[in-house]
Parts: sequence; C-alpha cells; structure tokens
Amino acid sequence: MVWRCFFFLSFQVAGLLLGWLWGGRWGAVATAAGAAWAWFLWDLTRGYRVVRWLRDGDLAQAPALKGVWGELADRTRRLLRQKQAEIAASDARLQEILEALQATPNGVMLLDAEGHIEWCNQIVAAHFGLDATRDLGQSIGNLLRDPEFSAYYAAQDFSGDVVLQGRESTASRPVRISVHLHPYGDGRKLLLSRDVTALEQAEAMRRDFVANVSHEIRTPLTVLMGFVETLQTLPLSAEERSRYLGMMSQQAGRMQSVVQDLLTLSRLEGSPPPGLTECTAIDALLRRCEDEARGLSALLTRSQSAAHVLEFPPAEALRGAGQLVGVSAELQSALANLIGNAVRYTPAGGCITVDWTPMPDGGARFSVRDTGPGIDSVHIPRLTERFYRVDRSRSRDTGGTGLGLAIVKHVVQRHSATLQIESTVGKGSVFSVTFPPHRIQRSTAPRGMALPAPATRSG
Repeated sequence: MVWRCFFFLSFQVAGLLLGWLWGGRWGAVATAAGAAWAWFLWDLTRGYRVVRWLRDGDLAQAPALKGVWGELADRTRRLLRQKQAEIAASDARLQEILEALQATPNGVMLLDAEGHIEWCNQIVAAHFGLDATRDLGQSIGNLLRDPEFSAYYAAQDFSGDVVLQGRESTASRPVRISVHLHPYGDGRKLLLSRDVTALEQAEAMRRDFVANVSHEIRTPLTVLMGFVETLQTLPLSAEERSRYLGMMSQQAGRMQSVVQDLLTLSRLEGSPPPGLTECTAIDALLRRCEDEARGLSALLTRSQSAAHVLEFPPAEALRGAGQLVGVSAELQSALANLIGNAVRYTPAGGCITVDWTPMPDGGARFSVRDTGPGIDSVHIPRLTERFYRVDRSRSRDTGGTGLGLAIVKHVVQRHSATLQIESTVGKGSVFSVTFPPHRIQRSTAPRGMALPAPATRSG
C-alpha cells in the first residue's frame, strides 16, 4: 500500500513541477494530466492483479481490492463457487446413479457411437468375463465374439433380444444370458443383460409338465375307452366281462392317483409354511408307516416265493424319541412315500431298513435303506422333478405316478428339513430326511393328535 501511495504522489509532484515551470493555465493542465496518468497506471495495476488471479491463482481466494475491480473479483468468486457447488452436486447425483446401476441385478453397459465401452457394471462383466476397468474403451465386437451377438449387432434391429451362452456355462450347468441393445442419444447404445437360465428351465419344465400330465391321463383314458367300446360291441362271457371291468377299474384308479397327487402338490405350493403348534408322536408315525409298507409289500410279492425283509426300529427304541413338530398328514405322506418307493423298486426277497437317529444338535434323521438295483448318479439331481422316472415302464407297473418324490421334496422344504439321496448301481439306495432341532420335541408333553390317512401313495 505504501508503494502505491508513493507512486501516486510521485506523479502528482511531477505534475506540480511541470505546472510551476510552465506556469499559468498550462501548468494546471499538466498537473491534471499527471494526476490522471498516475490514477490510470494505478488502476491498470489493480486490473492486472485481477487478471492474474483469474489466470493462475486460487479461484476461491479473490484478491483484496476495493472499487470496481474489487466488486468484479468478488462477484466472479461467488459465481465460481456457485458453479463449483453445482458441479459437485451433479457429480454426486451421477455417482448415486452409477451406484444404483451397480446394485441392479441386471447387467448394464454404455456404448458410444462406435461401439466402444464407456462404462459397465460388475454384473455384465461377470456375464461375459470382462474387466469393468481394464476393458473401458474397448470395442464390444472384439470382446463378445459370439456369432449370434455379432449378427444381432450387425443387423441393427434392436426390437428384441438375443440369448447367448454365459461365460460360466458348462454342459451339466448351462447358463443363458439375454442381451438387449437400446439406442439413445447421438448413436450411443445401452446394453442390458440378464440371466434367464432359471426362466428357460422353468419354461422347459412347464412344457414337460403339460406333456407328462397329458400322457399320464391320456394313456389310461385311451385304455378305458377301448374297454368301454369292447363291452358295448362284443358279446362277452361273465368271466371276460369281469376281467375287463377289473382292468378298467385299475386304469381309473391310476388316473385318480395322478389327479390326487397333482392336487396335493398344488395345495403344498399354495399353503403357508407349517407352524409349531401341531405335533405327532414319532413312534406312532413310524408304526403307521410300517403297517402301510408291510401291506404294500404283501400286495406286490403275493405271487412270488419270497417277500421283502422289512426292518423298522423296535418300539422300545422309539419310546423316548419324542414328537415331530409339523403337519401330521404331510409328514405321514412324505415318510410313507420314501418307504413305499423302496418297497416298489426292491425285488422280492430284498431288504428295506428304516431308521430314526437322534442328532447331536437336537435334530433327528429319518432314513430308508434298500437293496434294490440302485440309481445312476446322473439321475439323482432330477429325481424330485415331477414325472421324472428312471425306469418308466417299471414305475407304472408298480403303481407309481412319478409325483411321489416331488411331494416329498415340498413337504421336507416346508418343514425346514433337508433331503439327501445316496445310491450305487447294483447295491441299493439310501434316502434320508434330516429334521432341524426346532422340529423335534423330546419332552414328555402330551402326544399330538392321531395321524390321518396318508395324503398320497405314489412313487
């Protein structure tokens, strides 16, 4: 500040000296000119400080000036702070949008007009084996070399999607990814991807289910219609008529079993999970299963020389087993189905062993071991599918509908239990159900209500 005053006063003194030398009117003009020139240079210096601040300085720290240049610097500083706040808010909103796109269960990718990746989330990177950071700026055509995608991208018809094989797809566990491009802006494209493996599997199961239901009902219905036509058109003896009526009754019973099992599955899928208020005594439950199994075994082996060997836990071993918490009818149906399957598929003379084992954590395991032909490991993951059969002809001969294990799976899941299947071809199978501790009551509380009749008898 001192040098500014000295600078200004120097010009004032110079103007006064000139005025004294020239004298008169010209002296006054020279004095005014010197003062104006001094003011101009000083003001120019202040303006230069503002320009230097705008060019090189900290925009948030304006120079301390007064007058016009000070007001200009102050207004500029406020405008810059406002713009910086707006930019920060825009960046924050953009970051929130990107975080939301990262959290979406679908893959999202932004492409520029030339097909280069501008941004992608981790889901789409996992779908196609990309690196969300390293592959930025790369051409999507160079990274996705699937011929179907190349044809889809080249056709420029993005009204629908294209389904590609996922990066982690294998023959045993196929992964299918749906890709849909959406043009926007000036030639840019939004790529959306989603895993449709479960949807395609559900659609395939639906088609198979409809076909299986149609087949299971159409076959006995065709037989019934043939027998009815025979009875209507041909003269038959009493013995022949009785035999035909017996076969008609058998086919009608088969259709009834299929419908009953379908209704059971529908009820299990549509009803809420069972509570913890209904209980059934474990010993009574197994005794009922034993009675049913022995009756089924006698029916299947009555024309054969050897019967099944059925081994159940003795009554003394089950007296302290306690109670099983859950819907009695559903539990009876599930456990009886597992034992019934073992009886159906074990040849006459074979052994079926039923066991109830308390677990250290307070739960319990119910298991059925047989000496039947066993099941190949390729079939085990699909055994609980509806109408899935390892041997279709034998299943029908033994009276199964192909829905028994599907019912067992739903009952087990509803009671928070787990189903395990172990089998070796030529040596037999073991089906086990492990119940969690909260489904077992080992107290001496009054036993639950009597078990109703089984909901289904199918294999």
